[in-house]
Amino acid sequence: MKKSELKSFLDFKVEQYNTPEFIESDPIQIPHQFSKKEDIEIAGFLTATIAWGNRKSILKNANRLMEMLDRSPHDFIINHSESDLESLTGFVHRTFNDIDLIYFISSLKNIYLNHGGIETVFTQYAEKDSLQPAIHEFKKIFFEISHPPRTQKHVSDPLKNSAAKRINMYLRWMVRKDQAGVDFGLWNNLNASQLSCPLDVHSGNVARKLKLLKRKTSDAKALNELDKALRKLDAIDPVKYDFALFGLGVFEKY
Repeated sequence: MKKSELKSFLDFKVEQYNTPEFIESDPIQIPHQFSKKEDIEIAGFLTATIAWGNRKSILKNANRLMEMLDRSPHDFIINHSESDLESLTGFVHRTFNDIDLIYFISSLKNIYLNHGGIETVFTQYAEKDSLQPAIHEFKKIFFEISHPPRTQKHVSDPLKNSAAKRINMYLRWMVRKDQAGVDFGLWNNLNASQLSCPLDVHSGNVARKLKLLKRKTSDAKALNELDKALRKLDAIDPVKYDFALFGLGVFEKY
C-alpha cells in the first residue's frame, strides 16, 4: 500500500471509530462521568492505571473505584482522613490492590498540594516533540514520598524501555483536542503533536501488518518507531491513528 493510500485508509478508519459511540465500550467513559477538571483528570488517571485485561472488568472496577471515592475524586484526595482510606480496603483489579490504591491516593494528594497538579508536572518536563521524558519525571515525583516497593510497577517508565501504553493513553485523553468529543483536550499547555500512540497488542499487530512498525517487541523502541511513522502521516495529530489501529485490531480482527 502506497503512503497516500495508507493515509487515506487510516483517515477513513479514524472517522469510523473516533465518534461518541466509541465512549460506550471504552474506559474513557469513566472520566466522562465528571465535569470538574480535577475530577476528570484524576478519574482518568486512576482508570487508565487499571486499564488492562477484560474490558468489562476494567469498567466494573473503575466504576466501583469512583463509588469508593464518593464520586468526588478530587475532594476525596485533598480532604480524606485515615478512616476514609480504610474504606478502600478490599479493592483489587488484577495485580493492583488496596495497598497500591491507598498509596496512589496519598501520592496524588502530594502532587496536587505540592506540585500544582498532574498537568503542571507533565507540562514542566515536556519536551518539544515528546512527553516520554515527562512520564519518567512524573514517575519520580509520584514516588517521592514513602511508598510500598510493589506499587512502583503500576506506573511505567519509558526510559526503562517501557511502551507505557496506559499512561500514553491517559495523556491522549487529557491533551488531544477532539472534534468528536471523545478525548477531552483539557490540558492547554501541551499539544497533540507531542503525544505518543498507546501501543498494545492490538495496535502493535495492526501497525506491523500495515508496515508502520517493524520491531517485534512492543517496547519503548517500538513506540518511537511507530511515532515517527504516524507523524509522517499527520504531524499535528499523530495519535488520532490510535482509533484506527485499535478499531481495526479489536473490532475488525484485522
